[in-house]
Parts: sequence; C-alpha cells; structure tokens
Amino acid sequence: MKLGIVGLPNVGKSTLFNAITNASAQCANYPFCTIEPNVGVVSVPDQRLIKLNEMYKPLKLTPAVIEFVDIAGLVKGASKGEGLGNKFLSHIREVDAIVHVVRCFEDDNIIHIDNEINPLSDIETVNLELIFSDIDIVQRRIDRLKKQIKGDKSCENELLLLERLFAFLEQGNCARALTCNDEEKALLNEIALLSLKSVIYATNFSEKDFIKGIEHNKYYKLVKELSQKEGAETICICAKIEEEISELENEEKALFLSDLGIEQSGLDRLVKACYSLLGLISFLTAGPQEVRAWTITKGTKAPSAAGKIHSDFERGFIRAEVISYDDHIACGTMAVAKEKGLVRSEGKEYVVKDGDIILFRFNV
Repeated sequence: MKLGIVGLPNVGKSTLFNAITNASAQCANYPFCTIEPNVGVVSVPDQRLIKLNEMYKPLKLTPAVIEFVDIAGLVKGASKGEGLGNKFLSHIREVDAIVHVVRCFEDDNIIHIDNEINPLSDIETVNLELIFSDIDIVQRRIDRLKKQIKGDKSCENELLLLERLFAFLEQGNCARALTCNDEEKALLNEIALLSLKSVIYATNFSEKDFIKGIEHNKYYKLVKELSQKEGAETICICAKIEEEISELENEEKALFLSDLGIEQSGLDRLVKACYSLLGLISFLTAGPQEVRAWTITKGTKAPSAAGKIHSDFERGFIRAEVISYDDHIACGTMAVAKEKGLVRSEGKEYVVKDGDIILFRFNV
C-alpha cells in the first residue's frame, strides 16, 4: 500500500513524514522544500505479531508495511503547470490513497502561503487542482466515446456516466463524492482520476491544542464536517509531537503517550484509518521459520489470499487450515487448538477474516 502525503506548503507534511518514517526528509519554512518525493516504508503496528513472536520464537518476524510518499507542496494553478504542479500530479497519480495534511494551528513564526489560516480554503485549493486535472481527462474520454458510439452502442452507459461526472466535477465536487452503483464504480476505477482517490484529512494541531483536545480547536470541526460530506476520514495529529515520539524507544514511547493521556501514536491511528478507508485487513502465518502479517482486501477468498504469499499457492490451492488469532492465543499451542477442534479446514469459497492464522495446502 502506497500513501501520498500532500498539502499546501508549510502545513507540516515533511515534519509528519519524518516522524512516521524517520527518513529525515528536508524540512524548511519555505515553499517547494520537497521537490522530488521522499519515500519511506514503515511497519504496520500489530500487537498480534508480538504475541505470536513470543509464542513461536521464529527466525524471522515480518510485519505488513506501508509506503509513505512525501509529495511536493501544491499551489493554485498546479493543474496548469504552476509551481511544481506537473510533478505533484504525476506523483499523486501513483499512490493508492491520499493523506492530506491540513494546517489547524496558528504560529506567526511559520508563514502560510496565503497569509491566513483557513483549512477549508486550503483543502479547496488542493481538491480543485485534482478536479481540474480530472475534468481534462474526462472531457477527452467523452469526446472519444461520442465518436465511438456512432458505430458501437455498448459504450452508451459509460458515456452517460462520464457526462454526469463531468457536470459534477464542474461544480467543484471531487469524483469520490459522486453517487454510483457498483457497475458505475467499476467503470470509474478504470480511469486514473485523482479526485476519486480515497482521502484521509490529517488535521495538524499545535502541541498546546493537541493536549487540550479536538473540542477546543475551532478548525477541526470544519474539516470533520467537510470530510463527512465527502465520505473521507479525518484524524487529529500533532506533527511536532509525532517527531518527539519517533525518537523514543518502546518503553519511553508508552510512558510519553500515557503522560499525554493518549493511547495510540498518530502513526498507529493513521494506519488504522487507512486500513478502514481502503477496506483492508491482515491475515497471519506463523511457524518456527517466520511469523508474518499479509495485507489483503476485505472479502478476499482463500485462494487469492494464498496468492499473496506465492502464485503457486493460488494455482495449486487445495485447502486452508484456519484458526482465529484469539482462539490460538487462548489455546497456547496449535496442538491444543487441534485437539479442541478449533483448526478448521476451509475450501476455495472461504472468505478470509482479519486475524485468521492460516496454513495453506497446495500442489503444483
């Protein structure tokens, strides 16, 4: 999974990126500090792996991972090539979802590109550039379909959908907010639309406001209301605090979070929101050689999940031996779980659940 961190210049994008990846991306108080995207790969926090690691003591422990891309700050006119717009748009086209960092703090020492703290205006600036780019793409596709439909009526439904989408985009709406049935969603997913990508708004608080709580931040409520209309997610973070957390060891980190009165770091909450937004879950494999988490989409059947490990597993799939994580931990060993009948044999139609521990049987 690849997530693009975007936003206007000086909203805290690179500070957040540094904190969650420890990649030391350059960070400065002027626009376009990030020109080429910085990329960092982080482990998905999963307490289940820690327990299984203690149980199996494997040679290798492999968590699921997320790739974060810190993309150049965007300015008005990006869709027409202003600033670093062309690079911004090409880089965001490659990610699976967008983490849109929105400035919700006041600080006279950190300039705002518009000299005003207005998160809704900031969001609109970014969204409009994505929308303008999509309008160009949709218009070209409509023109092609109008020529094609003269001899091929099979594309009539697609043309009607795109004309409806074009009018929707022209009103300043993101493609992801368009009401569609499953067939229409499948059609739109075939087009590389930027404003169709799933979005998490990461509202960046000052340290003082973050500790006081979201109810005391006048900007957060505005962003939350907007995200609900769009079908997006909103989380509250403090990039500066995340930066401090990233420099601590595990025990110190837990104590620091406890002192702040929070249970999870911003990274943990961001990952959780990403999984929820994109409909992702993890299944697990466990043994003396390796304990590992594998990321799949909700609704994935056993053979496709097996294919995540190796294509031969899917091609020669026979069955999946499955036990839930909770049952396995309660039993203590796989032998006890089998004695209690908690290890199930599942076939090709089995839909994998989050936390399933699976051993795939296959023959090629």
